[in-house]
Amino acid sequence: MPTLRRKYRTPILQEQNKNGVLYFTFPSLSAQPGIVHGFSSRIGGVSQGQFAQMNLSFTRGDDPDCVRENYRRIAAAIGFDDRNIVCSDQTHTSNVRRVSREDCGKGYLRPRDYTDVDGLVTDEPEVILATFYADCVPLYFVDPVHRAIGLSHSGWRGTVSDIAGATVAKMAACYGTKPQDLIAAIGPSICQDCYEVSEDVIEEIRAHYPQDVWDVLFYRKENGKYQLNLWEACRQNMLRAGITPEHIEVTDLCTCCNPDVLFSHRASHGKRGNLAAFLGLTGSQGRPVV
Repeated sequence: MPTLRRKYRTPILQEQNKNGVLYFTFPSLSAQPGIVHGFSSRIGGVSQGQFAQMNLSFTRGDDPDCVRENYRRIAAAIGFDDRNIVCSDQTHTSNVRRVSREDCGKGYLRPRDYTDVDGLVTDEPEVILATFYADCVPLYFVDPVHRAIGLSHSGWRGTVSDIAGATVAKMAACYGTKPQDLIAAIGPSICQDCYEVSEDVIEEIRAHYPQDVWDVLFYRKENGKYQLNLWEACRQNMLRAGITPEHIEVTDLCTCCNPDVLFSHRASHGKRGNLAAFLGLTGSQGRPVV
């Protein structure tokens, strides 16, 4: 397997390998009783060519039978029933949907009856939330007090429209979640060193973030373009939503820095499959770890 390029000297995400399927977990989420979660890699699937190996998208031209087998393999590796997956319908919105067991299989085994949904929340055990990536930012939320979870897709548009805050608000409205109780994680995605953007994107950032954090969010280069830190932008959104700093774990893996292990839209110039983030509640309960 190719060597991972990590952003920090001390590794954060933990590598898991079961039956040749490589995926990643967060220590903070793994410490929560009754939680199953993971972030997929390219390693361990059956897809070929630009989709090799573990492509989890039905919409990019891959053989559907291969995609279904990939789902079965990643589900078996992480440890959940693939029939319980509920998929987002990502269009870079800040829309968050509450889902239940009645939604299991949607977007995977049967059609979705919803559109324009970039975030999912639930408090029902054995419902596996799934969102999809190839540079955008996965956001995980676990409420160990009310036994509720959220999973959201945050590209730059979703970041400036604050899908993190929208997810926290949805969990508060549906389950009584208090932001200070949440355990959150920011998953593998494109890092600031790789994410060059134009002035129009930075204008949106300036409009949605206070000036005192601009220096940590972006810098301008001699060519007139900017390098944008989506990880920090998402962290700022979580802080603004009331999540405490010590409850936020940030990835050390960049998709674009690791194109042999993780799909990256930028690194592949759009010729790629999709990774997926998964998050679910199991039937077992225990004492929360906060």
